[in-house]
Amino acid sequence: MKDFAGKFAVITGGGTGMGRELARQLVAEGCNVAMCDVSPEAMAETKRLCEAERLPQGLRITTHVADVSIEAHLQRFRDELTEQQTTDKIHLLFNNAGIGGGGSLFTNTREQWERTFNICWGGVYLGVRTFLPLMMKADEAHIINTSSVNGFWASVGPGASHTAYSAAKFAVKGFTEALMTDLRLNAPHIKCSVVMPGHIGTSIVSNSRKIQSGTASEELSPNEILATRQRLNGMGIDTEPMSDDDIQQIALDRARTFREEAPTTAAAAAKIILEGVKAGRWRILVGDDAQKLDERVRQAPEKAYTPEFYKSFTEEVGWRLG
Repeated sequence: MKDFAGKFAVITGGGTGMGRELARQLVAEGCNVAMCDVSPEAMAETKRLCEAERLPQGLRITTHVADVSIEAHLQRFRDELTEQQTTDKIHLLFNNAGIGGGGSLFTNTREQWERTFNICWGGVYLGVRTFLPLMMKADEAHIINTSSVNGFWASVGPGASHTAYSAAKFAVKGFTEALMTDLRLNAPHIKCSVVMPGHIGTSIVSNSRKIQSGTASEELSPNEILATRQRLNGMGIDTEPMSDDDIQQIALDRARTFREEAPTTAAAAAKIILEGVKAGRWRILVGDDAQKLDERVRQAPEKAYTPEFYKSFTEEVGWRLG
């Protein structure tokens, strides 16, 4: 797909981060956008930013509240967009929504684990199921599924468990690769790509905590403070002398630095993704850190989960994810 002008795009998780920047850049190219998110306020801001530049006449931007882990929500989203966008087809499907959390089978609840897995994997699967009929009606279409570097390397370092997110992102990568053949045999006008971002400057750390805890507050609950202490202890940091206020500040600083000190901005990531779609690439690595990690894991897979591997890699690319 060489040109997005006049096309219809669906973006899940359009309220913040890469979803917001995908919406802004697609609209700038004359593409109609329908986005969903669990936060109507965040989507309203995305829409405002999209409309800050004068829109081409007739271009539509619609927002829809939906939890991508719930099929009925996505079906409602689909029905709303066909009515509000006055179309019976879409050309681009960005299954972008995701959260973190639920990293451990031991220290996290089953509910937290499955919340992460059901959004990060289930949202992709249900997204394809829900919108495929609309893509079948288009003359050309493209499915873009967001995995992660954690879709080929299931770790954020030796001091932190990362099972739910990694399992989901591996599932997204495998599903998308298998989908290529299914589409080639049954719907050759539809292409697909798997996106594997490295560290991107988004609010996923703070947003994930709020979704997992069901609160809009920046303040950690007593259970979250305990979990943060356990994570820091696992990283070799002694939290015994630290007060709860100290732990709270560390959590806030972590979310801020993840967003502000990332090697790749959300806008740059969106640009790479859209360029990859235009080029017809099925495998889109986002960021120099993603490129380098991919090379390292392929070169030495048996060493990929050793402390030495992590230390050497983070020193090379400047990751500070703790």
